[in-house]
Amino acid sequence: MEFSSKLIENAVNEISNLPGIGKKTALRLVLHLLKQSETQSINLSKAISEMRLKVNFCKNCHNISDNDICEICSNPRRDSSLICVVEDIRDVMAIEKTGSFNGVYHVLNGKISPLDGVGPDDLNIDSLVKKVINNQIREVIFALSTTMEGDTTNFYIFRKISQYNILTSTIARGISVGDDLEYTDEVTLGRSITDRIPFENSLKN
Repeated sequence: MEFSSKLIENAVNEISNLPGIGKKTALRLVLHLLKQSETQSINLSKAISEMRLKVNFCKNCHNISDNDICEICSNPRRDSSLICVVEDIRDVMAIEKTGSFNGVYHVLNGKISPLDGVGPDDLNIDSLVKKVINNQIREVIFALSTTMEGDTTNFYIFRKISQYNILTSTIARGISVGDDLEYTDEVTLGRSITDRIPFENSLKN
């Protein structure tokens, strides 16, 4: 792709690094920005810069937050004894959209995948185990994707916390095997949370 401007070429190259965006789409976005007012482009640049520099990860659950503790964890109306374990922040957003869950979350930031070089120590598992040991946790809900890696991660964590006197459950299999939560419709996901089953039962399938 030939460019008459090095500045445009640099912008296209940076935008095309985003997932799902190729050079042609990046060029279309850059040209669109050029047609907008200077204020709009500056506001976009400022929003991205502030997001990258100022967004925090909740010290309690590892969800994204503008503060040290996210709005979910700091909400007194949420049931802090009920923890839903998810892979990443997109799953938190997906479950929150259903309006079917009133507990709190624990974001692992991935799942165990030896082929991808991701082991238990690369995830936020130790902090979850510490919560179970130190806090008044009533139930841990496993809400990872229904894949081999998700099931492996569920079982690893289950083995870590099974010695403690808490309930462990997993979302109902209304979600197809191999599906990611973020792509599941709200009704199905909401029912899967509400109709969760004891984790031990899922091991028999």
